[in-house]
Amino acid sequence: MMMRRVFSNGMKRAYSSSGRSLAEPVAATSTEFVINFCTPHVPVHNNKVVESVVLPGCSGEYGISHGHSPLISQLEPGVVTVNHVGGATEKYFVPGGFAITKADSVTDISVPEAVLLEDLDESAVREAFNSASTLNNSSAEGSTDKATSTIQMEVARAMSRAMGFTL
Repeated sequence: MMMRRVFSNGMKRAYSSSGRSLAEPVAATSTEFVINFCTPHVPVHNNKVVESVVLPGCSGEYGISHGHSPLISQLEPGVVTVNHVGGATEKYFVPGGFAITKADSVTDISVPEAVLLEDLDESAVREAFNSASTLNNSSAEGSTDKATSTIQMEVARAMSRAMGFTL
C-alpha cells in the first residue's frame, strides 16, 4: 500500500513538473474506439477513430476494439495492425513498446520506432541479422556487445516473420 502511494505521488510530480504536455485526451463516443499511436519523434495516429488494433503483446498477439477492458501491456517486436473504419488496414513493424487501454475506449500505443511493413527491405533485414550474428558469436558472455547483438538478432527475426521469411 505504501509503495502504491509513493509511486502514485512520484508519477504525479514527474508529469506535473516535466514541462511536457500529453495529447489532449479525446473521450470516444459510446460506439467509437480511438488510438494514439506515437513514436518519440512523430505521431503515427493522434486521436484517430478506428475499428480495432492488433498488438504484439509479451503474452502473444491481442486485439483491442471499442469497449475493451482497461489494460497495460508491454509490446514485443512484431506487427501492429490498425484496422480503420471502412475496412482499410495498415501494418507497422515495431521493435517493442507499451500500450495502455483506458476504460473510455482510448488506447495509447508508445513505441521507439514504427515502420510500415511494406517499407521494410528483406535484404537489409538479412544483412542486419548476419552482422548481429557474427558479432554475437565473437563476443564474450556478459559483454555489452553480446547483449546488443542478441537484441538485434531478435528484432531481425521478428521482422523476417512479419515479412514472411525465415532467417
